[in-house]
Amino acid sequence: MSPLLFYTLPALGGYVMLSIFFLRRPRLLHTPLTPAFRARLAAHRGGSGELLENTMEAMENSMAQRADLLELDCQLTRDGVVVVSHDENLSRQSGLNRNIGSLNFEELPLYKEELEIYFSPGHFAHGSDRHMVRLEDVFQRFPRTPMSVEIKEKNEELIQKVASLVRRFDRNKITIWASEKSSIMRKCKAANPEMPVSFTIGRTVWMLLLYYLGLLPFISISEKFFLCFLPTIINRTYFPFSSPGMNKLAAVFSKWVIMRKSLIRHLEERGVQVVFWCLNEESDFEVALSLGATGVMTDYPTALRQYLDQHQPAALAS
Repeated sequence: MSPLLFYTLPALGGYVMLSIFFLRRPRLLHTPLTPAFRARLAAHRGGSGELLENTMEAMENSMAQRADLLELDCQLTRDGVVVVSHDENLSRQSGLNRNIGSLNFEELPLYKEELEIYFSPGHFAHGSDRHMVRLEDVFQRFPRTPMSVEIKEKNEELIQKVASLVRRFDRNKITIWASEKSSIMRKCKAANPEMPVSFTIGRTVWMLLLYYLGLLPFISISEKFFLCFLPTIINRTYFPFSSPGMNKLAAVFSKWVIMRKSLIRHLEERGVQVVFWCLNEESDFEVALSLGATGVMTDYPTALRQYLDQHQPAALAS
């Protein structure tokens, strides 16, 4: 054996053993913060499978099912009102081909009478309430309900207004900043650093890389939520790419990379809540919770509530 290998192999072996040791016992290096809430049942777009997405009626229904978290997206109108809407353009939701930013709040159209449920293709939601709502009204109606607020575009005014509303309603600890883009998340954190944040796509890649290199146990994590798609829903209810071949490849690769019990357990032990989206079938609820996830984000809060009530002891023990 060469002198290099003589020293390198034991050092590498020691590093691997040390990494595994702290991966399983992260509290020896990191003190997790006590969460303000546990996101067991998260209602996607306010509960968009049972009533029209992001309406007050849908949110009321989700709260009747004891939702722990409302997931919302925000846009800004021309007159500076923060509204709850997934899309900036109103075509899909209302049939009007205009951006929300080009209209005043009072000019916003009603939702269509039915909307297809994105993560349940071929299924449609209906409801008597077709009005878009202000984020301020949602905060007033559900003052102590935790919410995840996603910012999709780098709109400084929108970010500042959301941050201000969160402060005004004393929701700093129970309102999550969410965004796919790290550049947007940096602006969100600067606008209100007291709000917990979720992983962006870039930070997720960084975290996974550290995990597979064995470095994650030794690195601090600022995020408190890992809101991640469940890889097994690709090609069934989630089609991130237009190419079937790319979707198949993404399903295989992401399943291998993300669905690791040791990773999820490590994040949970460090105070990072893992919530898989957007799951609308009982078999997917079971997969997510069996991996050790904190909870599930769904369009169907009634179905998830029934599942949790029936399987709560088993789910908590997993």
